[in-house]
Amino acid sequence: MRWILLVFIAIPLIEMLLLFEVAGLIGGLWTVFMVVLTAVIGVQVLKHQGFSTLLRANQRLDSGQLPAQEVVEGLILAFSGALLLTPGFITDTLGFLCLTSPLRRAMARKLINSGMVMTAGSGSSRGFFWSNTGGFRQHSDSSTIEGEFREEADEPDRLDSDEYDSGRHR
Repeated sequence: MRWILLVFIAIPLIEMLLLFEVAGLIGGLWTVFMVVLTAVIGVQVLKHQGFSTLLRANQRLDSGQLPAQEVVEGLILAFSGALLLTPGFITDTLGFLCLTSPLRRAMARKLINSGMVMTAGSGSSRGFFWSNTGGFRQHSDSSTIEGEFREEADEPDRLDSDEYDSGRHR
């Protein structure tokens, strides 16, 4: 958890230092122009990639398959959009890397195969969720055990030996 805090502190500081260096080389207005231009281009590419991923997800749903790959790619696209809209050259570079289809698909496959994404539900309620436990699990109806229980507070935890021996056990 500490490394996340460190990332949220270190990345903006490194980005500012890099922006100052670039502004010192090419000027402040050109630096701002480049940052805005990368954001505009990135959003356009993001929109195209997002529609493409959504179309593939709909095709998989129409064929009766779970679009886990496409949904995870969509999450990666959302992350790359946040990186692209964050001012800076490092975040823009990472955002553009996440927009490249082969890399994004490989990242999504790795996330799914690592067990960080699990499926749950059945039939029309089938879905997926993030997991910290590892191990990819797919829910199937055969693993569901139905039953009822009741809690009786007045019952002793163990049977009396007399009741058990005489056949009056519960």
